[in-house]
Amino acid sequence: MFSVYGRAGRLFRGSMEELRKISPASALSRTQRVAGVGREALDVLPAPQATQSQDLGHRDAVAAYAQTASNQAARHPLTQVRDIMNSGAITIGENDTVAQAWSLLAQHQLGQAPVLDEAGRLVGLLTRAELMRAERLPGPQTHGLVWQALLAQRVSELMWTPVPSVAPETDIRRLARVLLDTGLPGLPVVDAQDKVIAFVSRTDILRAVVADPPMDLWT
Repeated sequence: MFSVYGRAGRLFRGSMEELRKISPASALSRTQRVAGVGREALDVLPAPQATQSQDLGHRDAVAAYAQTASNQAARHPLTQVRDIMNSGAITIGENDTVAQAWSLLAQHQLGQAPVLDEAGRLVGLLTRAELMRAERLPGPQTHGLVWQALLAQRVSELMWTPVPSVAPETDIRRLARVLLDTGLPGLPVVDAQDKVIAFVSRTDILRAVVADPPMDLWT
C-alpha cells in the first residue's frame, strides 16, 4: 500500500498500480545506466582432498561452530518493507533552514530525509541532490550575501512535495518499482495513523539482496 502526502495532508492512498496513474510532482535527475560487462571464463581448480585433522583445537572450534549454527533461529525470507526498513527515521522540519537541514544530513551521513510540518505530519522529502543542483547554487564569484540567503531559505521552499510513502507490509518488489518510476532514492514508511515510523532506501534493498537471510522475490 502506498500513500502520497503534501502540505494539505494525505492526498492519495492505494495500490502501486493506482499510484502509477498519478503524475509525479517532478522528477529527480537519474544516473546513467552502467553498461553490462561480459564475464571472463574462470579456471576451475580441483578441490583438495579432505584429510582428517589431528589438531584437537581445530576439532573443538569446528564443533563449537556447528553447535552455534544449530542453535540459530530458523531463517525467514525478506518479503516486506518492514523486513529491510530503517526504523526511527531522521526527519527535518519544514521551517528549518537549508543550513540546518544540510548539517543534519551531514551529521547522520544521509542523502535524504522526510520533511514534517509543525504537527509532525509528512509533507515532503529533502535530498542532498536537490540542494546541490547546479542551477540552484551561486557561482564562485557570487557575493557572500547570496550564499547567506541560500542557506537561510526554508526547507519548505526546496523540498519534494507531494511525496509518496509506503506502508510497512508492502511487498519489496512493489517498492522497487515505485522507486524506479519516481527516481526517488527512497520513501518514508508511514503507519495507519499517518505517522512516519521509518525510511527505506535503494541501499536498503541492495543490502538485503546480498544479506542473510535471503530475499524471497518470487512468492
